[in-house]
Amino acid sequence: MPQLRAISDQDRSTSLKARESWHILGIISEFIEATERLAATRPAVSIFGSARIKPGHRWYEFTVELSRQLSDAGFAVISGGGPGIMEAANRGAFAGRSASIGLNIQLPHEQVGNEYQDISLGFRHFFARKVAFAKYATAYVAVPGGFGTLDETLEVLTLIQTRMGRRIPVILVDSGFWKGLLDWIREQLLGNGLISPEDLELIQVIDDPTQAVEAIFDFYQSRGFVPTADESESLLYL
Repeated sequence: MPQLRAISDQDRSTSLKARESWHILGIISEFIEATERLAATRPAVSIFGSARIKPGHRWYEFTVELSRQLSDAGFAVISGGGPGIMEAANRGAFAGRSASIGLNIQLPHEQVGNEYQDISLGFRHFFARKVAFAKYATAYVAVPGGFGTLDETLEVLTLIQTRMGRRIPVILVDSGFWKGLLDWIREQLLGNGLISPEDLELIQVIDDPTQAVEAIFDFYQSRGFVPTADESESLLYL
């Protein structure tokens, strides 16, 4: 039976173990820093979107306006801290009354931190960053983007669907952009019994920034923004 090859060099083995231990401590430190700096920021809205969208594009300008309205309404705004839609989200919030937060990630390309951040956190691990996006959000807004935006949005929906995360608003911006994906979800996932009809109710599609802000307030009319004791407990296991 094939077996893993043993590391014959004891010094090399010790070095690898030490490096892995430091790596684990680095991961833990990312969670600790996020908790210390973000725990008091609620209510907050996490905004996802492409890093490749330039100022002047309608999605960029929409996001600036949306985040400015959210900030003035009392919501901190959390973005990925980079360019494109992330910059637009921070830019609008930075001009408003509430905190503009960037969860920056180290990447070989694309990710350069924008200048519109009141609170800036650095991450080397995507999963730790995504936990911060999910754990401290009162609502999620997905502006058009690529694989990263899809990953973040679908993970959020999975957390809510499985009740590992809070039931909070998930808003998709630009109905034309998302139509093909939503049609596929209805035809293939729902049509083949892979999700339940009520799972589709987790998603709202809104094309106006003011209506998006109103939708978030409408959701919380009968409850507070602060997580319940049970919700706080479940958020420990994200």
